Amino acid sequence: MTLVAIEDLRRQNTAAVVRSLRHDGPATRTELARRTGLAKATVGTIVGSLSDRGHVHEADATPGVRGRPGRPVVLTGATVVGLGLEVNVDYVAAVAVDLGGAVRLETTVPVEGRDPYEVLVDLARTAEAMLDAGGGRVVGATVAVPGLVDQRRGVVAMAPNLRWEERPVAREVGEATGLEVTVENDANCAALAEARRGATVGLGQSVYITGTVGIGAGVITDGAIVRGTSGFAGEVGHIPLGDPSALCGCGRRGCWEASVGLRAVLAASGVEECGTPLESARAVAARASEDVRVADALARVGKVLGQGVATVANILNPDAVVLGGCFVPLAAYLLPSATRAAQVHVTSAPYAPLDLRLSTLGLGAAAAGAAEEALTGVFSGATAL
Repeated sequence: MTLVAIEDLRRQNTAAVVRSLRHDGPATRTELARRTGLAKATVGTIVGSLSDRGHVHEADATPGVRGRPGRPVVLTGATVVGLGLEVNVDYVAAVAVDLGGAVRLETTVPVEGRDPYEVLVDLARTAEAMLDAGGGRVVGATVAVPGLVDQRRGVVAMAPNLRWEERPVAREVGEATGLEVTVENDANCAALAEARRGATVGLGQSVYITGTVGIGAGVITDGAIVRGTSGFAGEVGHIPLGDPSALCGCGRRGCWEASVGLRAVLAASGVEECGTPLESARAVAARASEDVRVADALARVGKVLGQGVATVANILNPDAVVLGGCFVPLAAYLLPSATRAAQVHVTSAPYAPLDLRLSTLGLGAAAAGAAEEALTGVFSGATAL
């Protein structure tokens, strides 16, 4: 076996141990050998090496256990960090997650009339400097974008609301920051975050629906993102459902997002956009609490929202559908009519009622999922620790 092959095998074995500790929790060396299928001696060598570099530590043995019980190995990995960035029309968000799953940084910056790309690069540089000062090594960064993303090329094929087309975001941001950068659809990232640390932990299949200016869906099956043949799966915002005269950011009329996205919500309520989508949504909710006409308008938006959710559920039959973004602060006004409409139109409802949930991760969901995605190379063995 060549030296290159030996190094590849070592990296793959190390990744298997790290992956097991992250996804299945602490375990003794014997348990890790069983989980990974590696020899106990191999696991012992890997754990020793990871411990020397501060990526794991061995906890005290369980009290009350007879004999010489093994000591559970715990993944810490505070010095190995994945950086997630979400760029949107109104804001740019950053979340950093370490190897052990702890959030090391979380911040959101409003765009406020600037070029979103410039805000993205500035925030990436600031986040990296903060993490570096805290002893964290950024092993990769993923940019979450609301649009069609060709992940293999690192190109945003189309993001209408950002007015980006065939933009090589991975290369551009990488050159501007010096980071190893990938790019991914924002809904995919948010869905991954909810599956790893949010509303859908432990479910086999789930769908996350964004609630910003654009509406997209991220689909997770058995812990993995479903991207489709070209990586463009989940563009549910452009289902021709809703007001057929409503103009969408993509240039077409009658798209679902033109009837239920943030701009449609603001138009229905007569509220001006203010700050991030969550801030705008809170302003709408405050208006609805005082004006029954606004509350009624939101109920009508909720009905169309529920019809679209039913369409997605009929196609995919997921364990749960999660509503994120501005839908969360507006849940009291949108969710009752959305739930009723969805249950009416979901074919399986009499046998398996739709499980419609709210995001638990707020506006940072996509950036948190992007941070998880940025660590993929470590967990697959492609990136050396």
